[in-house]
Amino acid sequence: MGRLAQLGDFRAGSITGFTRRCGKQSCHCARKGDPGHGPTLRLTYKVGGKTLTESLPDQEGVKRAEAEIAEFRRFKELTRKNAKICRLRADEGQVDRGAGKKNRKRRSSRRSGAK
Repeated sequence: MGRLAQLGDFRAGSITGFTRRCGKQSCHCARKGDPGHGPTLRLTYKVGGKTLTESLPDQEGVKRAEAEIAEFRRFKELTRKNAKICRLRADEGQVDRGAGKKNRKRRSSRRSGAK
């Protein structure tokens, strides 16, 4: 539990490079074989099932986003390990909880057609 408290700011996502063409006929990007403008680095992540993208304007923003993504990956690993420990503990302490209970029939949740 102490490791979770030591985590810094984190968030899910990935950093991608994006190149584009501006569309101006006189620009270098309009020439055949030119790679275009960029790459512009962006942070992509999901919220509520929708993909959102943030521009990372400078190297400081890129470094901060990389650190937050790395912290998120550490968080995921810690929660995976914690879930495994909880499952193992549950298996160790598993008791026959049905002993001493009567087998009672459950009422049907369906309504009868007769009135």
